[in-house]
Amino acid sequence: MPAPRTTVRRRLAAVAALPLLALALTACGYGSQAKDDQVAPAAKGKKIDGLDTVKVGYFPNLTHATALVGDREGIIQKELGGTRLAASTFNAGPSEIEALNAGSIDIGFIGPSPAVNGYVKSQGKSLRIVGGSASGGVKLVVNPKKIKTLADVKGKRIATPQLGNTQDVAFLNWIAEQGWKVDPQSGKGDVSVVRTENKVTPNAYLSGSVDGAWVPEPTASKLVSDGAKVLLDESSLWPGKKFVITNVIVSQKFLAEHPDVVEAVLRGTVKTNEWINANPDEAKASANAKLKELTGKALPPEVIDPAWPSIRFTDDPLAETLDAQAGHAVKAGLLEQPDLAGIYDLGPLNKVLEAEGRPAVADAGLGVK
Repeated sequence: MPAPRTTVRRRLAAVAALPLLALALTACGYGSQAKDDQVAPAAKGKKIDGLDTVKVGYFPNLTHATALVGDREGIIQKELGGTRLAASTFNAGPSEIEALNAGSIDIGFIGPSPAVNGYVKSQGKSLRIVGGSASGGVKLVVNPKKIKTLADVKGKRIATPQLGNTQDVAFLNWIAEQGWKVDPQSGKGDVSVVRTENKVTPNAYLSGSVDGAWVPEPTASKLVSDGAKVLLDESSLWPGKKFVITNVIVSQKFLAEHPDVVEAVLRGTVKTNEWINANPDEAKASANAKLKELTGKALPPEVIDPAWPSIRFTDDPLAETLDAQAGHAVKAGLLEQPDLAGIYDLGPLNKVLEAEGRPAVADAGLGVK
């Protein structure tokens, strides 16, 4: 693949909840904010399926760097030919799911909890997960003066982004594995789980309102830059140190009507991840430049430098870990047992991977029949 452009010539690119799930699901990063739709200038070529535009949504977060880099570097647009990429950014999973359901976007980058929530709420009719994007990038960071060991977490106030979100569920599951008791709705118990938006958590930490946080990057590294210490990297709790943090989803209607466009976008994400992994420093700079373009502020080196290597960019959606995460939410009492059969359609992705001479990825028995 030809190297993406890295010169100064850049272009702007671009639920009622489940029973017992009390709040919406999100995993927004430190300092993220929404941005109006942007349309990338079309690359030369024929329109795919005769389609003028494909509408793609993602978050201005490091865990969505496949989208950030693929958009900014024109990698995804190149695969789309004359079909233009129109990008929208979101701060929360539920709003992105609503946009997908309304047809405001066709394809989205999103975390596992809102993907599960959106799928089950629609009785399996709204979306499919068609690819992976990122793994990891979640840490338990604490005030080292108050918490020196994992056992010291008991009795402390620990922030998570939101009741029922991906990190909240992971922390509640970890608490249960320690043999401690916490009411999942109120967050009260042997540990006080304080639901706090990621953009607010650094100030809450500095004020002493919380003693630590179980949060995604770059919030975790922001807290470390403010004096916190990493006590646990969530990846250490998973087989192979891999667990899904970001997937690629598509509306079922769009997938049925424009399968070639979906395949083209997936070729773009596969090539983007390949480039990110081969050029980590340049990719980090590109992602940060896109964040500045979208939010008006780049992440400082003391935040992005430690955050970036903790995120793995992968085409594999790590389906077994999504199934496990849903099981953790059920065990915590935040989710009724979901039927996830058919949530994945990895046919288009595996076609792309085969063309690249790479092995297929699995859907953990949760694919379309």
